[in-house]
Amino acid sequence: MAVLVGMVVLWPGGAPAHERTGVGFDRQTQQATVAEVESISCSSANASGGTPTGDTSTAEGSSAQQQEDGTCKKATIRVDTGADKGRTFTEIVQPDQSRQLHEGQKVVVAYEPSAPKDLQYSVTDVDRRVPLSLLAIIFAVAVVVVGRLRGVMALVALAISFMVLNFFVLPAILQGSNPLAVAVVGASAIMLIALYLCHGLSARTSVAVLGTLISLLLIGVLGSWFVDWAALTGNTDDNTGLIHGLYPTIDMSGLLLAGIIIGSLGVLDDVTVTQTSAVWELHEANPSMGWRGLYRAGIRIGRDHIASVVNTLVLAYAGAALPLLLLFSIAESSVGTVANSELVAEEIVRTLIGSIGLVASVPVTTALAALVVSADRPGTGALPETAPATPGATSAGTSGPAPQQGSRGGKGRRRKH
Repeated sequence: MAVLVGMVVLWPGGAPAHERTGVGFDRQTQQATVAEVESISCSSANASGGTPTGDTSTAEGSSAQQQEDGTCKKATIRVDTGADKGRTFTEIVQPDQSRQLHEGQKVVVAYEPSAPKDLQYSVTDVDRRVPLSLLAIIFAVAVVVVGRLRGVMALVALAISFMVLNFFVLPAILQGSNPLAVAVVGASAIMLIALYLCHGLSARTSVAVLGTLISLLLIGVLGSWFVDWAALTGNTDDNTGLIHGLYPTIDMSGLLLAGIIIGSLGVLDDVTVTQTSAVWELHEANPSMGWRGLYRAGIRIGRDHIASVVNTLVLAYAGAALPLLLLFSIAESSVGTVANSELVAEEIVRTLIGSIGLVASVPVTTALAALVVSADRPGTGALPETAPATPGATSAGTSGPAPQQGSRGGKGRRRKH
C-alpha cells in the first residue's frame, strides 16, 4: 500500500517535452545504409584540412601527417527512413578513424535541419539492432529452457521492471521530483513485482521482500549521508552535463543516489531470496531446530554468499570504469590522487554503499526467516528423534514418542495399551 501511494503521489504523467539541442543523444536520427565505398587520396579529398603542426613526433602531428599522406575512404550513404528516404550523401573516413565503413553496412545518421543542405546528415554510429535482438532472443530461450515456468515469469518481471523505469522513474525525475524518493518507490515496486511473480505469494517470499526493503533503506540513508559528505555533484561527464543543461531543476547528486539504490537492488534480491530459501530448507531438514539454531546455520551459509557477492559487485563497477582507470594508469597517478577524483570517488561510493547493504541484508534476512519459519512447529504428537523411547504403557494425558510403523515393539505396545 505504501508503494502504491508513493507511485500515485509521484506519478509524472509522461516526460516533459523539450526542443532538441542537437547535442549528444539529443539529436534527430535516422536509419541508413552504406551504398558505396571507394578509396581516394586524403590530400585530393582535402579531408584533413592541412597539417596543423610540422612536429610529427607529437600525436596530433603524426595523425595529421597520416591523414595528409594516407588513403581515405569516400562512403556514399543512403537514408532509409524519415522524410528524406532515398536521399544520399557522402562522408570521408580518415585512415586512423576507429570506425571504418564498408559497403552494405547499416548505420545511424544524425539529422540537423538548420545546417546547410549538404551537411544536414552525418554518420554517428553503427546500427546494432540485429545482433542485439538476436542476443536477446538467445537469452530469453536459455532462460525459458532452463527455468521453465519460473524462467517465463522472470522474463515477464524483467519486462515490467523496464516499464516501471521507463514510464515512472525516468519521467518522474525529469519532471523535478526528488530522485531519492522516486528511486525508493520505483525500486520497491520493481522488487515486489519481480519477487512475487518469480517466487510466488508466500511467507518465504515476503521475508525476502522485508529483508530487501530494510537493506534498501540502509543503502538510502548511508548513500545520502556520504554523497553529501564527500561533496559528490553527480555531474561528471558529458551526459550528466547535458542532462543538467536541459533540466537545471534536476538534483544531480540525488540522481547519483538514485542510481546507487537501483543498481544495488538486483544483487540484493539474489542475496535475500537465497538466504530465505536456505533457512526454509534447513527447517525442512530438521523441523525441531529452533530459531537460534536456524539463524546460526543460515548465517554460516550467508558468510560464503557475502564473500562472492561483494567481489562480484566490486568487479562489476571496476569493469564499467576500466577505461577511466586505464587513463589514470597511463598518467602514473598515485592511488590517493585517483581515488580523490570525483569520477572514481563516485564509483567507490557506489561500490562500498552497495556492499554494506549486501552485507547487512544477510543477518537481517536470516534472522527474519528464522523467526518466521520456526513458528511452523511439528505436530503435538511428534517429538525429536533424539528423545529416548519410553517402554511400557503411557497414561492418557502423557504424549509419548510416535511409534515407528512396521516395528514389532510398536505393535506390541499398541496391543498392550
